[in-house]
Amino acid sequence: MDRGSLIGLVLGAVAIFGGQAMEGGQIGLFLQPAAFVIVVLGTLAAVLLHYPLPVFMKGIRMAKWAFRPPEPEADALIRRVVQWSHTARQEGALALEKFVYMTHDPFQKSGLQLLIDGADAVKLRDTLDVQIVSFETAERQAARVWEAAGGYSPTLGILGAVIGLIHVMENLAEPGKLGTGIAVAFVATIYGVGLANLVFLPIANKIKFSIARRVTEHEIVCDGLVSIAQGDNPRIIEARLKGYL
Repeated sequence: MDRGSLIGLVLGAVAIFGGQAMEGGQIGLFLQPAAFVIVVLGTLAAVLLHYPLPVFMKGIRMAKWAFRPPEPEADALIRRVVQWSHTARQEGALALEKFVYMTHDPFQKSGLQLLIDGADAVKLRDTLDVQIVSFETAERQAARVWEAAGGYSPTLGILGAVIGLIHVMENLAEPGKLGTGIAVAFVATIYGVGLANLVFLPIANKIKFSIARRVTEHEIVCDGLVSIAQGDNPRIIEARLKGYL
């Protein structure tokens, strides 16, 4: 569990609601269902129009990384690559075939299979680099779902404010209805700006951090396999890969 994300979320809520209470305002004024529907559903609609559904769903699933990011695997990967290196040095590249069946990661399987099939260091790096770029592009595209939400949300907040003001203008002859319209107008803006800067954009950046770490882990595997193909000493490989930590 990422405690920083939880602390940040709580502090953001305290800052808004606490500031409202310190000014003598009622916290219940923030509870405006109409404003919430305009901002949240409007942002959802805009993002769905922006991205294909599979990319959108992947971005939604990645939101959990803001609070429970994937476990770092760099140290374990370095130990694994060094083990591959010892095996290849002592028994030959064909002996690595047993590791293909032991790993569940498609990237590692692909790299090991290329090495077993006799790919030289240059072809191995070129092939794995293409896979890394493709992986990073797909992951970052999904993360941009939250960036898009952070861009649309303030705009929908302004739209909600305009709708609220229109409601106010329609009821100028009935002062009792003016308060509701004005509340929706201002609260919609708060929802839009607050959700963008306290939820959507921070989640996008947390996801990007996790993606960068996963890309680095792919680069560790790529560099290690290329070093094995070049016949480097396992100790040299280990020392080089530790530079990624």
